[in-house]
Amino acid sequence: MKQQTDSAKRTFIALWAAATLLKCVLAARLPPFVDEAFYWQEGRHLAWAYSDLPGLTAWLTRLGVEVGGHAPLGLRWPFLSIAALLPWWVVVVARRETGPVHAWHAGMLAVLLPLLGTLGVLALPDVPLALATVLCLDAGSRLMRGTTWAATALLAAGLIIGGLTHYRFIAVIGVGFVAMLMLPEGRRALRDMRVWLAVALGALAWLPLLLWNLDNADAGLRFQLVERHPWAFHPDGLLFVAVQALAVTPLLLFAMLRAGIAQRDADASAGVRYLAWSGLLVLSGFFAMGFFADSERVSFHWPLPAYLALLPLAPLVLSRWSTAWRRGAWTLAALGLFAGLGYYAAVSSPAVRERSAASKWYPSNFAGWNVLAREVDAMRARMPAGTRLLADNFKIGAELGFALDDPDIRVLDHPLNHHHGRAPQLRLWGLQRDGRVAPADAPILLVVGATDVSYRQLLRRYHDLCAMVGPLPPPKVLNIDRGRQRFLLFALLPGGRDGACVAPAMAWIDSPAADDAVGRGLSLHGWAFKDGVGLSRIEVLIDGQPVANAEYGLARPEVEGFWSKWRDGGSTDPQQPNVGFRADVDLGKRPPGHYWLGLRLHGRDGSVEDWPEQVVRLR
Repeated sequence: MKQQTDSAKRTFIALWAAATLLKCVLAARLPPFVDEAFYWQEGRHLAWAYSDLPGLTAWLTRLGVEVGGHAPLGLRWPFLSIAALLPWWVVVVARRETGPVHAWHAGMLAVLLPLLGTLGVLALPDVPLALATVLCLDAGSRLMRGTTWAATALLAAGLIIGGLTHYRFIAVIGVGFVAMLMLPEGRRALRDMRVWLAVALGALAWLPLLLWNLDNADAGLRFQLVERHPWAFHPDGLLFVAVQALAVTPLLLFAMLRAGIAQRDADASAGVRYLAWSGLLVLSGFFAMGFFADSERVSFHWPLPAYLALLPLAPLVLSRWSTAWRRGAWTLAALGLFAGLGYYAAVSSPAVRERSAASKWYPSNFAGWNVLAREVDAMRARMPAGTRLLADNFKIGAELGFALDDPDIRVLDHPLNHHHGRAPQLRLWGLQRDGRVAPADAPILLVVGATDVSYRQLLRRYHDLCAMVGPLPPPKVLNIDRGRQRFLLFALLPGGRDGACVAPAMAWIDSPAADDAVGRGLSLHGWAFKDGVGLSRIEVLIDGQPVANAEYGLARPEVEGFWSKWRDGGSTDPQQPNVGFRADVDLGKRPPGHYWLGLRLHGRDGSVEDWPEQVVRLR
């Protein structure tokens, strides 16, 4: 037995060290995710609570950059440190409940479980939330053996950390309380005043969030519990099992479920039954919630507390499987972790991001921020002294803020600010401009994310911008990764233009469609317009180089009719409805393969805007 234990321990340490080192490398290379940048911004405006979250995540980002420097790794090292601790804590819980060999196996599974093994690469609240969950599970399983000051101290620490981390921790509290009520040992623990002292200390951790909501018309609670969820039945919950099987790997998911179901009975120890019931109840709750809750934003990571409860029990099931099935489970878990970390490795590479531009898996929240920051710096250097920076939405404001080390970039009112619950916080900081913004006293460099709204809403957004800042001057267009991430930079000068809205150009290629196979004689059809002034000509680009001029001005009355549905009054291009174009392009002696097809739109106001490119396959 000792030899097995020592072997399992050495294997765990080797896996843990390799995974931790790899995550540190990735954390140093990976551009900041949008939410990370906003948490950094919150950390630069320290408070007890914020519109989207309690304060702990922001405090950790502030600690990170203060100690580790203003860089991605500096931002993330506190989260990497906490994530590195979690597998060891799983070992502690499992050793007490299932024995030393199974404990080290549980630790290995904690390293390999994709949802848990990838934690820490990003500075997100899931990391301290996982720590709070493990502390509470450890405390709960200890309390099943008898109430001690050590167990209640662990419980208090977990409840405090969870209350300072996320609204979602309420699920952990509720399930833990129900699991204790279901077990005689748990009911006995709940009669001890030391447990209620820990609960009272944990409740105090919610006080800053409660006070913030009282001071701000319950804006955070309304967003988290009402506005972001439809609370009406939808069938997306059926995808829960498939998504979790991919996120956890199928055999490991089955092993954890089997362990939880098998260990509920009275033959198991109280601590094991507590873990089994906690994991199954959390998982069942999120499965049921999936039919009614938010299905637009990422939520596959929500059941992680369930897996933290079931992981210590999974080796009990795996040990009874045949060698082939056991190896399959370990192999799939390792491949799952490799895929998760491999994704981060891929999106940290600009070349890989560009190659993925034509796919629906394009990582837009990681892409182009450093390129944008360099262009903003260069453009501000060419503008008059005192030029102020104004971002279109919170994503641009936070990402540019991190890149430029400026947490006070003002932003315009934008649907994204409300969709992600950040508008109330921006208003509290005085950074969201809700009304007319005029460069009366100083020039403004306005940075707009053209790909931050759906294409059908883009024309309306341009006209909203005109209402806020006036007619838009010719933009500097920044197409990142062939235009999959697209920014427009506008130099707004004092005494700027008044009058009708002049908006950036809009275009569409009807034929060929993206990824179509084409011959050497490429026939191109589509439409384009520019509200307020119109277009003078259109060039056709192959791999960014002009190859032909399109015939422009063909009648397309359906285009004007379509856009009138999405904006009151429709398009204001003076050439409507004659906005169609066609071109015959000779692709010459180019070898067969994939090429990027694009348009260069010349406005009558002197603007030149490259439209996002799409792939065509030359036969």
